[in-house]
Formats: sequence, C-alpha cells, structure tokens
Amino acid sequence: MSEQIFHACKELINDAKEGCADLVFKEVCLEVLSKARNVLTEKQFEHLVDYASEKMQEKIPFELQQKLMAHR
Repeated sequence: MSEQIFHACKELINDAKEGCADLVFKEVCLEVLSKARNVLTEKQFEHLVDYASEKMQEKIPFELQQKLMAHR
C-alpha cells in the first residue's frame, strides 16, 4: 500500500509542476511532503524528498510560465 501512496505522491508533484506557478508548486510540494511523512516508510520519504527537490530545481519553459500567470 505504501508503494501506491509513494507513486501517487510523485504524480501529485508532477501534476503540480505542470499546472502551477513556481511559488504555488513549492507550496504544494511542502503540503504533499508533510502528509507523506506520516504514511511512507523512511526510505520512501527520503526518495520523495529527493524527487521533490529535483523538481523544484527544474525551470519550467517561459511560455508555460506566462500561460500560468495569465490564468490568475
């Protein structure tokens, strides 16, 4: 079960990366991580933190950033 939760958390992070401005994305990541801490194994949680960190460091294309800002 925790493996399914782990993959669902990664999907939430991916979806947020594609659909949110950077600041909102970071807030979503923190929320996902805070909830995942209680249900994942220590190893899974560490992997999820690493994954979220990598996604936070990625830059989204300028065109997508502009599109997201226009939807505010």
